[in-house]
Order: sequence, then C-alpha cells, then structure tokens
Amino acid sequence: MNQDLEQYHDIIEQLKPMINEPEFNQILAQVAGSVPKQKRFLLKMELKRLARPCTRLIDLRGHVDGKCTLYEYESQTHYLDDIAIDVFERQVRSFGEYTVGVYEAVSNTENNYRVMHKRQQQASVQPARNAHPTVPLSNDYTAPIMPFGEFAQRSEERMNYAMSVELFTENNKSMLATSVDVSLSGLKLKISKEYRFKIGERLAVQFRGLEHEYMLDNRQGVQYIIEAVDRNPEDQRLHLKRLFDVLMPSFDKFLESFIHGNKRRYKVNLDNTFDAIHKKTYEQYYIPNFISIPVYIESIDGNYAPRYALANDCNRQDIFYWNNEIRDLKLGYLFSDTRIKQCLSCSKGKQESYLYAFNHIKNDKVYFYSASDEELVANPSLKDVFLAYGSRKASWRVYKLQVQEMEPKQSHRPLSIADSISESVKRQNQPPTPRLMSRLRHLTHIALLTNVTDTFNTQCFQKLPLNRTQLPQLKLFGHPRNRPPETIQVFRFKYANQRRETRFILRTKVQLRLEDVVLEGHTEDISTNGIKLELNSFFHQQADTKVHVSFPQLQNVTRKYDLSDLAYTVRQISAERSILHLKVLNDEQLGTTKAFFEELIKNNRSKLKAYRDEEDIPGIGEALRNIYANNVPNVAFFIRKEGAKYVPDATATWSSQNRLTTLLSFQAPSGTFNLQPLFEGINGPMDFIQKTLSHIKPHQRPHMSELFVAFDPNKSNPSEAIKSCFIEQLASQEQRQQFITQALEQGQFIALKVFLARTGRPDIDHLQSEINYVGVYAVHKAKQLEEKLWNVHGVGDLVDITDLVMNRYQFSTHAIRDNLEKQQHHPQKSIEIEQLLNTE
Repeated sequence: MNQDLEQYHDIIEQLKPMINEPEFNQILAQVAGSVPKQKRFLLKMELKRLARPCTRLIDLRGHVDGKCTLYEYESQTHYLDDIAIDVFERQVRSFGEYTVGVYEAVSNTENNYRVMHKRQQQASVQPARNAHPTVPLSNDYTAPIMPFGEFAQRSEERMNYAMSVELFTENNKSMLATSVDVSLSGLKLKISKEYRFKIGERLAVQFRGLEHEYMLDNRQGVQYIIEAVDRNPEDQRLHLKRLFDVLMPSFDKFLESFIHGNKRRYKVNLDNTFDAIHKKTYEQYYIPNFISIPVYIESIDGNYAPRYALANDCNRQDIFYWNNEIRDLKLGYLFSDTRIKQCLSCSKGKQESYLYAFNHIKNDKVYFYSASDEELVANPSLKDVFLAYGSRKASWRVYKLQVQEMEPKQSHRPLSIADSISESVKRQNQPPTPRLMSRLRHLTHIALLTNVTDTFNTQCFQKLPLNRTQLPQLKLFGHPRNRPPETIQVFRFKYANQRRETRFILRTKVQLRLEDVVLEGHTEDISTNGIKLELNSFFHQQADTKVHVSFPQLQNVTRKYDLSDLAYTVRQISAERSILHLKVLNDEQLGTTKAFFEELIKNNRSKLKAYRDEEDIPGIGEALRNIYANNVPNVAFFIRKEGAKYVPDATATWSSQNRLTTLLSFQAPSGTFNLQPLFEGINGPMDFIQKTLSHIKPHQRPHMSELFVAFDPNKSNPSEAIKSCFIEQLASQEQRQQFITQALEQGQFIALKVFLARTGRPDIDHLQSEINYVGVYAVHKAKQLEEKLWNVHGVGDLVDITDLVMNRYQFSTHAIRDNLEKQQHHPQKSIEIEQLLNTE
C-alpha cells in the first residue's frame, strides 16, 4: 500500500466489503467525508486496485513462523499456515473473491519473517528518549454480558424521524419535545430532564412538525401512554404506546402512508435487529461447542422423569458412554426421581450435586454404577470404597449436575422483525405447533450434566484406601438390568453443516493402506466426494496425506466397480488420531469412486439414513435448543483476536448472583464481567487461552483445565483481590491443598472448570432473513457487523466446581459450607500464595 495512504488504513478496511456495491460512492462520501477530495480519489483508486481478481499462488513455506499446509481455494493450491488461512478467508469474505488485496494481506501477516524483521529495524532506530521503560497499561479484560434470546421483537417498522411535538398531560400541562422514531402504534421522544414522568401516565401528543408541513389537523391530540422512561445526564427518553380508545382513521391512514413513503429516506430503526443478529450469532457459536448435556425433566403428579436430551458434536460421546452392549441408551439411570427432588430441595441457585459413575463388563454385558454426593454421605462406610474402586477403572466419570426451572413457552423464538415484512418472515414468526407444544407441556426443569473428569481428581480418589472385601456391597449403587430407566430421546439442533453435500450413515469395513502399512476400521458415513471412518488403531501421519482405501464388504455387492485401493486425501484427524475425514483424490480412479457412491446412494435412498437426527415431530430439536439458550446456568465466554493476541469479546449467562458471577463482577462496570482470572495469574500473564486457540481446530472437543482462584473481596484493587493459577502450575497435591488453605484464610476459595473450543464459521443461513432486512436499509452496517462476528475465534464455558475440589482434597463439610457463604477477609497469613508457584 502507498505510504501516503497508510494513515487511512482503517477507512480502507471499512470500505473493502462495499467496493462492488452500487452505492459505493455514496458510502465513500459518508465514511471518508473528512478526507480531502484528492486523497479520497486516491482511496477509491487504491480500493479498485485491491479488488482486482488475482491468480497468483501463495507459498509461505519458509517465510512465516508457523507450519504451512496445503490449502485449496477454487481449484487453486496455496501453502499457508493457520494465521494466513484465517487472514485469507477473512479478506475473501470482504472482497467476495480472491483479489490483489487478499494476496497482499496474506503476504504481510504478523508472523511473516520479513514483516517481523522490518518491525525490528524500525524499533532499533527509535530515538533514545523512547527507550526509557514506561509503566505498562493495565489490560482490560472486561466483556459485556449478553443473555441469549433477550432481544425485542417489533410488530411493525419504526422510522427514525425528528420533529417537534407538543405534549399535554391529563392536567392539560403543555411541554415541548422532539421525536426520535415513530411507528403506527408507538412513539419515542427526547425531552428535557427537568420534567418528571411516571410509567402508565397518559399523554396527548400534537405533531407540530407534521402540522406545519402537511396541514395536519388533530386538535384533540393523539392519545398515548408512557411505557418506559430512560434518563441520562443530558435529557430523558419517553417510550410511548398508542391508545386506540379514540378512533382516528384519517390520522392512521396518513401516518401509515407517511412512514411507507419515507422509510428509505429517513431509515428504519434497526437497533433491535442488530442486537438480535449479534446475540443469535453468539448462540450459534455456543450451541455446537458446549460439552454439557441438557436433559429436559417432566413433572407429572409430583413425580420427575427425564424425557429429552440435546446433543451436539461435542457432548455426543458423553451421551453414548451410557449405551449398553446393544446400543440402548441408559442415560436415564442418572436422573432418578429421588435425585431430582434432592437437588430441588436446595435453595434457588444452589440446586446441584455431583455424581460419580463407572461401569463393569461381565459376560459381554454392561453394568452401570452411579452415586451422588448425598448418597455417599448417607453410606459413609462405602464412600471411600466406591470412590477408590471406581476411580481405578477406565470407565470412571465425575459429573456436575445442575437443575433449574424452565417454561415450555421459551421454545418460541420469533424473529426481531415484523410479520408485515414478507410472507417468509410471517411463517418464521409463527409459534410452535400445538402438536409440538403438547410434547413439551409437562416439561418443568432442565438438568444440566457436565463431565468434569480429569487426571487430577481421579488421582486424588485413587489415593483413598480400598478395602476389597467390601466390593460386593457396592451392588447398592448398581443399576439393575431388569429395571430399565426412563427412556430419553436425544435430539440435535441443526446448525450449519460444514460439508457441501449430504452425508449418509453407513457402517462397512474398510482397509486403509499407507505405503506398506494396512490399517483396518469401518466407515461412519459416506458421501459422493468423501467418507468418515474410524480405525481400529492410531493413524500417525498428518493431514493431506494420500492414502488408499479398499471396501471388502461393498465389493461383494458389485462386479461393475473395482473398490480396492481407491485414492483419498486425509482432510481431518481427530484428537484421538483414530477418526479420519477423507476426500476423494483427483486421479484416474476419480470416476470409479464417485460413480459407485452416486449409484449406491441413488439406489438405496430409502435405506440410507441421512446424517441427522430424525425428529418424530418437526422442530422439536430447535425448540429444545431455544429453551436451553434461555436457561444457561454457567458462564459462556467468547474470545476474539486482536493482532496476535486473544482477548475477551463477550460473555453470556442467565444465572442470578452466585459465587462465580460475584467473582467475575468484582470491580467490573455494570453489564460486564471481568475475565482477568483467566488471563492474569499470580506470576503474570497465563497462556492457556493463547496456547489452546493456537493449536486446537474447529469442531474438536473443547480443551479442559482447572483454575484455582483466591478471592478477597475486601481489597479494592482487582490484582490484589484476585489471585489465580491453573492447576498445572501447582506441582503437587500438597501445594494445591496449601493454596486452598491460604485462600480460605485470606478470603474465599473458588475453583473453576474452564472449557475452551475453537469456533467454526457462524451459521449465517440461520440469520438470513434478518441480515437481508438490515441490508435493505444499511448494507454497509450489516457487512461491518458480519465481519465483526467472524472475528470470534474461541468459545468456552466456566463451571464452578469449588465444592468438588475441596471435597477431594479432604476439607470438611463445615469448611465447604463456610466457604460458600464467606465474604469476609480473614487476616491470618502463614505464607504468601505467590510462594507456592516458586516451590520446587
């Protein structure tokens, strides 16, 4: 880029998505209105240059500090690292295609050796006066709180329009105001703060601005009632609702015609729609990536029973852990009526428990065992035996169970725009069908099950004494096979599918050959251009490796095609390195491979099941998803990228004040959480988020770690009040116990399970109606919002597991209960917490 234009870098980035739009010149004049005309012309020419199509191939191997892999885009092959791929895709979205601007941006990423060398040279020639150390600015780790699903739906369009109006109270007191926006049944006004209004007060409004311009005559005034009052230091805003007790057909006709004829000129108020798109996109990031299992509880005649569970790609394996030897789901064992009532007997906000489970296989049959904290306390002689024996088994699991109320009506999520916009919008705004609501009408609670098993808690339980003579008594916690649990139906909300074609579930044997090594396994699903398979052993090669696959069972059903040694490329490898996603390789066998699978799918459409969860009632998966989004009990957090750094972007929760929200709200501005404990530890910055997001791929299960926090709310400085570290930083069990003890002496101890995943692309299709709507009136703002939302790189969950951690480190029930309520500072001090991390 020309050095003269470097100062306008932000304006250029803002205008990139608009370069090919018809109204580009108008938007350029708005955005760059303060730029001199000559420079504005140069900006336009620069943008035209950057938007020219490009055919140059990019090969960054040896040019960047990162591992480069093969990257294909529209039949072009590039070699890019992860940072370059992210920049490439972002710039292509801005320009709409591969252009000169895309090439230049990818060639100048922050980890490019040439760019880094240039920066070092610039830094070395800085005047000596700039070399003096300065006091580092405190990092701002605050992020706004966005309750999912909380946005306004409008029954009609509002037009932004400023005009003078005169208000008359019921006592005939007159005052002047200015309109902010207007609709057929509502009005928003700006008025001096000297006046005092109350909600429910009636007002008569004379539209003086309209009377002068349109010869409007309404001597009695239009009747409104005050719905809300927003006060600020400068003025106040009145939200008025129209009263129709006095009919005014001529005024109604005029106002409808006035808004319809001028809404493109003065613009429709889109604030609620932008807010809806914003929150819905974060939901779309969160729902596919949370690891907990929402189970929907039905209450009939005072008895509680599980009915449905909501699945995604991250919690599926935790659900299917409860499959027996014939793949019957026995997840219902965990949700007995007694356990649900036990949780509900606790006070609001604390309706939770911890469950411990393992299974035992005998004669090829699976036997499940589980116990809650309360059940173990009620059987003290078996508590240590259960925990010690179970934790020694590979099937050992520890869960946090949280129960909270819900309402079936939360299943309805209309758009933020009015029915009158189009027939399509009207259809989408329709409430769920009576048939669907009849299936939901008895649901009263969500039981959220979170797998918090890890090496640290397992090792603690393994150290408990094990008296093997008591093992037969563990039958008390076994689930009899002749008394099956309540059946739980599993549904999956259909978010964006990353594949370009439909996948069909088909399990058939495969042999994968890599040079002289042959690995056996079976397919999970098939499509014309690719397959997903699970191997019986580990795959030790990397992505983009060429492999040859044979289908011995499928070969038995065809003589027309040779299904041996078909060429594929490995596109994705699971973290366990046993599940592979393969893509057909473009070679001489391509015709054979595609032709066979096309014929196989075509001839067996009625037998092959598409890769989706079949719903016996359409829409129930989305309904369950909407209910959960309105009842998220933990704290979801979102991470965006700024340069090479990852920083907090937003948070979401529906939880009321509790131990976790109190911690995150400490010294944070209203409406925000402070995520400092995740980023700044006792010995300075912590790299869990940076390191995890640099290595994890989209659609992998979230990475999990445990965070210890010492919280003293009596200190005003957050860096002194909050001292945190990840459990890996404490080298021994003794150091961890000492950290907890020290935290209890100085204030409060809090332990969090931190889950973090890499986001995929946002499901824009799900938001298309609202995006199209705002695009009619503010296309540049819509594209800016879309670009901002694309910048979300990470999504995670914070789960409070303080009681579990204190229990496993042998703290008493009294200490656990005291810590939950404690907010007072205890001045006793033995050693500094900081010293724990410096202990060898």
